[in-house]
Amino acid sequence: MSEVEALGSDSCPACGAKANWSPAKQLLICPYCGTEVPCELDRDTGKVQEIPLAAALRDLSEDDRGWQTEKISVQCSSCHAVMVFDPDRVGQNCDFCGSPALVPYAELKSPIRPRSLLPFQVGETEIRESIRQWYAGRWFAPNSLKSKGLVDTVKGYYIPYWTFDAQVSAQWRADAGHYYYETQRYREGGQWKTRQVRRVRWVPAHGSLEHFFDDEPVPGTRGLRPKLLRKIEPFPTNELIPYDKAYLAGFVVEHYQVVLLDAAQRARAAMDEQLHQICVNQIPGDTYRNLRIDADYSGETFKHILVPVWLLTYQYSGKPYQVLVNGYTGKMAGEYPKSVVKIVLLVLFVIFVIGLIALFANR
Repeated sequence: MSEVEALGSDSCPACGAKANWSPAKQLLICPYCGTEVPCELDRDTGKVQEIPLAAALRDLSEDDRGWQTEKISVQCSSCHAVMVFDPDRVGQNCDFCGSPALVPYAELKSPIRPRSLLPFQVGETEIRESIRQWYAGRWFAPNSLKSKGLVDTVKGYYIPYWTFDAQVSAQWRADAGHYYYETQRYREGGQWKTRQVRRVRWVPAHGSLEHFFDDEPVPGTRGLRPKLLRKIEPFPTNELIPYDKAYLAGFVVEHYQVVLLDAAQRARAAMDEQLHQICVNQIPGDTYRNLRIDADYSGETFKHILVPVWLLTYQYSGKPYQVLVNGYTGKMAGEYPKSVVKIVLLVLFVIFVIGLIALFANR
C-alpha cells in the first residue's frame, strides 16, 4: 500500500509548526499550540467529475498524474504494501503488517491524481473509545489483549478507490419454468397412498432493460484486508467534495496498487453479475434455465477518489491483525486472536449441558 503523508501543509501563525486537519472541527489545527489555522481551499486542484474511461485507458495527460508534491516511496518486503511519504518522514516499520523490512520502491509511472475525496468526519478520540468498547465485547479474545493499550497506534489514512459509471442496454432470453403438481400413487406397507409430485413446465421468455450503474466501487488498496474493507462500506460517494490538499494535512494517503485497467475489469465483472440478477428478476415463473444476455455498455466513466479510514495494526504472537473504521460513517470491522483456553472451556461447557439434558431425558 502506498502512502503520501501531508500533501502540502499550512504553517501555524503562532508557532510555525505544521497544522493538521481536524475532523471534529473541520479546520486546520496546530497540534502543538492548538491555534486554528486559516486556510482557503483551492478549488482549482480538482473537481468532482467523471472521466471518460476509454480515453483514459488510451492516454492520460501529465496533469492527471502525480501528487503535485515531492515524495519518496518504500515497499514492504513482507506484505508488499507501497508507502509514499514526504521526504522528511522516515518509515521505521510497515504500517500494515508491522514488518521493519522496507526497501526502495521504483514506480513505473506517477499515480493518477485523485479528483475528489470524502473528508474525515469521525475524530481520533471517538475512534479510540469505539475500538476499546469493541475489544471489550470480544469474549474469545485473550485477556492480555484487552489489557494492552493497542489504540495508541491508530492512524488515519486516505484510501484510494476507483468508481465507475456505465449505461447498459440489454436483451435477454431464457426458458421460464412454472411449477405444477401431479398426484402420484405409490404402495407402502401393503397399502396404496398418494403424494404430490412437483413438475416444471418450460416456456420460452425474453425481455429487455435499460440500467445505469452509478459509482460502482473498486478499492485500489492491497494493504488492507478486503473482507474488512467490504464490511465498513459503503462510502457515500454522493457526498464527495473536490480534492484539496488541506483535508489531507496530518493524514497518510495511500497510492493505489490496483491500476485503472484492472479496476475497470473488476468493475465490469461486478456490473455483469448485477445485470445477471436484474435479468433473473424479470424472468416470469418459478425457476429458469439457459439464460442468455446480450448487453451493450456505453457512456463508461470513472473517478479516482480518496476515502477516509482509521487503521489499527498490531501483532499478537507474531501474527498481524487489523481493525478498520470508516472515517466518514464510523462503521467498524476488525480481526482479533482467539483464546484457545476460552474455546476449550466453551466446548466443555456445551458437552456438560448436553450430558445433563440427556441424563434428565433418560430419567
